[in-house]
Amino acid sequence: MVPLTVDRFVVNEPMSRMAEDVILSRAHTLQRVLTLVAQQGQEVDQAVDAMVQALGTGKLVLACGNGGSAADAQHMVGELVGRFLREREPWPAIALTTDSSILTSISNDYGFDQVFQRQVAAFGQPGGVFIGFSTSGESRNVLNAAREARRRNMRVVAFTGQTPSSLSEAADIVLSVPVTSTPLVQEVHAVLLHVVCDMVETALADAGQCKETVA
Repeated sequence: MVPLTVDRFVVNEPMSRMAEDVILSRAHTLQRVLTLVAQQGQEVDQAVDAMVQALGTGKLVLACGNGGSAADAQHMVGELVGRFLREREPWPAIALTTDSSILTSISNDYGFDQVFQRQVAAFGQPGGVFIGFSTSGESRNVLNAAREARRRNMRVVAFTGQTPSSLSEAADIVLSVPVTSTPLVQEVHAVLLHVVCDMVETALADAGQCKETVA
């Protein structure tokens, strides 16, 4: 193998072999964890049904999380408002992690624990869905938002790590990843949110709300 020169740095063959080993090891671990998570098919179906009922009747989906989980919430909302695989009308969804003025004003005036809860109080609708991402299941601001959603008769879907947790106990539907590694939980959450978006689009396509599959 000819070394690849990038500016003054050289990526040599031993380093490439090391990267390959790391990638293959992580892929093997991810596969084993996904096999465990696949046993939660009933819970995935329930999450999909809740979202289909909400989106099919124009109800709002709200999502939030912290750090990498905030990115997961925004990722999922992007798939709903934009599209996943099918051409269709946009669906009503909001990531509660994106408006810096709302986030900073609530944090300053009320505390960070309420940063999502007050947004759920503002936007939450009976019949809507709240989706909380928390690898620990103990994020206080996500937990407060989930409880607020329950008070407003929204279905609560929790993407968590190992259970039981405070968030899983507050949720109607729990999609859990039974490991303690935060990065691994987030990697599986990314797979799960794609699975859910795919199944929601398929269900609503069958109901005539989506057009042809995008290549």
